[in-house]
Amino acid sequence: MVGFCRDCLDDVPRDVGRCPACGSPRLVRHPALANFAIAHVDCDAFYAAIEKRDDPSLADKPLIVGGGKRGVVSTCCYIARTYGVRSAMPMFQARRLCPQATIIKPDMAKYVRVGREVRALMLELTPLVEPLSIDEAFLDLSGTERLHGMSPAKSLARFARHVEEAIGITISVGLSQNKFLAKLASDLDKPRGYSVIALDDAPAFLAPRPVTYIWGVGPAMGAALAKAGYRLIADLQRADEITLMRSFGAEGQRLHRLAYGIDNREVSPDREAKSVSSETTFNSDVSSVRALERDLWLLSEKVSRRLKADRLAGATITLKLKTADFRLRTRARSLDSPTQLAAKIFDVGQDLLKREADGTKFRLIGIGVSALADEVDADPADLVDRQGERRAAAEHAVDKLRDKFGRDAVVMGRVIEEE
Repeated sequence: MVGFCRDCLDDVPRDVGRCPACGSPRLVRHPALANFAIAHVDCDAFYAAIEKRDDPSLADKPLIVGGGKRGVVSTCCYIARTYGVRSAMPMFQARRLCPQATIIKPDMAKYVRVGREVRALMLELTPLVEPLSIDEAFLDLSGTERLHGMSPAKSLARFARHVEEAIGITISVGLSQNKFLAKLASDLDKPRGYSVIALDDAPAFLAPRPVTYIWGVGPAMGAALAKAGYRLIADLQRADEITLMRSFGAEGQRLHRLAYGIDNREVSPDREAKSVSSETTFNSDVSSVRALERDLWLLSEKVSRRLKADRLAGATITLKLKTADFRLRTRARSLDSPTQLAAKIFDVGQDLLKREADGTKFRLIGIGVSALADEVDADPADLVDRQGERRAAAEHAVDKLRDKFGRDAVVMGRVIEEE
């Protein structure tokens, strides 16, 4: 197999521009295509795609998912990107670039649900799924030909079509012989992309690109490499591996190998999240303790919902604050046992907040839970603190009511008192 049609999956000859069977121009070709099994799957403009799916009137409009005038862009659709809007851009800048954009606040609970649906379809392809985030993962489809009756390359094309039909969003696929090249490939032809990079082709493909094109090389490392004379990946290819190791230690060896596309990491399905967190940036700086506590409670509820949805609990609570002059403060405390309860997360965060809320004006507050464990270890009964046990029972009862009647069915007193 040299190539096939992504829409009908028929094999295609080398010299045609459209599929002879269905007329589609969406063809995938490579001489060794049937031998590739490592993929990177990335949902296209994930949050924005979900919002457009749920509101078809937004289909042909620029859409930005983000919060407040002083927040940042979580995701924007591809129409908004034509105006220069990008993820992580300050909202005020995004509004200036695209004033006609529709702006929607993130609904993380909804995005997590959809992400879980996509993950379930991935696991129907192979058990070797390594999540990277809510909307992307590595997959190893080695040995799945007999199970699916087709090559991994075709299985992935059928999977992409299934995601569109069943979930209503699109994905981009990168296929190769290793994780590094698969991830690079998935970003080459977005949206609805399907790209292949072979290990033999990698040196020539990588050579003219800047060193920051390598996964994990950020601005600081890029500057250090440039200072040492390595601006392009071709410079790393010409360098001796030992020389790079002398200058940059183990990172030098990693860079030399990746410069040639060599990556021996396996797809690890046991990759686990290290923390669960949520934060918000205020429209104007806040110094009021009660106002800070109100947002802290809402964030604690969000973190609690995500922990419960993922059947996790955590033993370390971390408060994050950013002052008006952009100075970051983090304060943490470890518990005797893991928790997934909003009330416990809030109580610890509130106590940490009281030590910092001395009239200082803050532009951001966040709360996170780390040292994660399975929910079976969460919130053991306390024979001394019976009040805590009753609060836990009440919180679980509220969760059941909200699951049945919606999130607004029950509003906690901490929110009402500030309305």
